Amino acid sequence: MTPPVLGLVLCAAILHATWNAMLRSRADRLWSVTVMSFAATFLAIPLALLLPLPARASWPYLGLSAIFQLVYSLCLVLAYRHAELSRVYPIVRGCAPLLVTLGAAMVAGERLSAAALTGIALVSSGIISMASGKGRPDAASISAALATGLMIAAYTVTDGVGVRLSGNSYAYATWIFLLYGMLVPLAYVSIRRGLSVDWRAADTRNALGAGLIQIVTYGTVVFAFTLSPIGPVAALRETSVVFASLIGRFFLGESLTPRRLCACLMIAAGAFCLGWRS
Repeated sequence: MTPPVLGLVLCAAILHATWNAMLRSRADRLWSVTVMSFAATFLAIPLALLLPLPARASWPYLGLSAIFQLVYSLCLVLAYRHAELSRVYPIVRGCAPLLVTLGAAMVAGERLSAAALTGIALVSSGIISMASGKGRPDAASISAALATGLMIAAYTVTDGVGVRLSGNSYAYATWIFLLYGMLVPLAYVSIRRGLSVDWRAADTRNALGAGLIQIVTYGTVVFAFTLSPIGPVAALRETSVVFASLIGRFFLGESLTPRRLCACLMIAAGAFCLGWRS
């Protein structure tokens, strides 16, 4: 991995932890994630008119990825309902590479390397530590966090293949934004039976800002996939769990005990091992 790609992925990790912190700090997270999706739509519409269509071979991957990301957003809202960022976020990010590795071993018969076994042990131990002890998340939050991680694994693999078939990474990302930006409001309306947005309100501006950060994060990672193998990019991105814990401590007033910090570092190291081996 070259230094420019390294810098891109580390920036994406910090930005990813940042928009999650912004979402976690909101009172109505379902409304916030819906308004966040508007930022994707606003940006994608003019880009879609300027850029060529992605190659037809990538269209099924576009549709699948948009659906996976919709479910991911809904599960993330549920995960943050009663749990702290620094508790839930590492579980979300850590279980994604863990699930991919275990799935490959069980379904495809892939042999587990020493790095993969080390990663499984580290991530599993870190998640168990996060999910136990004083102030642990409730069962619903843990279940939602695990489901979110599954969706991350699903759209990461889907995008890794789709962007290579698209012929243009920018066009691929643009159409992901468009499809996702249409699906999220539809899901909100079906759940809440209506959507009200005051465009002058501070909450709206904050949600749109978080949405822009989300877009930059996603676009950066998709671009990195075109410059480097998927494994190293996915591995390095999981350093975001450490950044999320620091953001939770210094900006959201969450506790960061030595045990929690150790668990975060274990998850980050394990995810790195799991991603790199692929």
